[in-house]
Amino acid sequence: MEDRGQDRQDKLLYTDLTKTILHCCFEVINTLGVGFLESVYRNSLLIALLENGLRVNSERCFEVIFHGRKVGQFIPDLIVENVVIVELKVTEYLLREHQAQLINYLAVTDIQVGLLVNFGKKKLEYKRAYHPAYHAPDLANPVPF
Repeated sequence: MEDRGQDRQDKLLYTDLTKTILHCCFEVINTLGVGFLESVYRNSLLIALLENGLRVNSERCFEVIFHGRKVGQFIPDLIVENVVIVELKVTEYLLREHQAQLINYLAVTDIQVGLLVNFGKKKLEYKRAYHPAYHAPDLANPVPF
């Protein structure tokens, strides 16, 4: 019998890396609990990722260009292995605006995969996002990482 869940995972970009990132997120929320500022979770996640042997950039600034002119800049929370943006939130609910923010970050950086992670609840909430030009596998029940 074919394992459809495994087949879906095989079609997703950076599955093993995103699993490791989420494992670290769960470690952070299970250790710290809820109620801290985003910076506390970001710093803790940075430590957990580094302890897992991953390369992480937490201060990289990107410019937003419009008609050849700089119109703004942004700094994603974390970029892991130069291939996954991790955007952290501490909120009651993840909103469409949060996901749109991550997708815009992916578009500007040309990174193809992002994770939106909410530390604002007792149960960790997360979503996977893709660069707008990337066509994710058409899956009826996508794997949530």
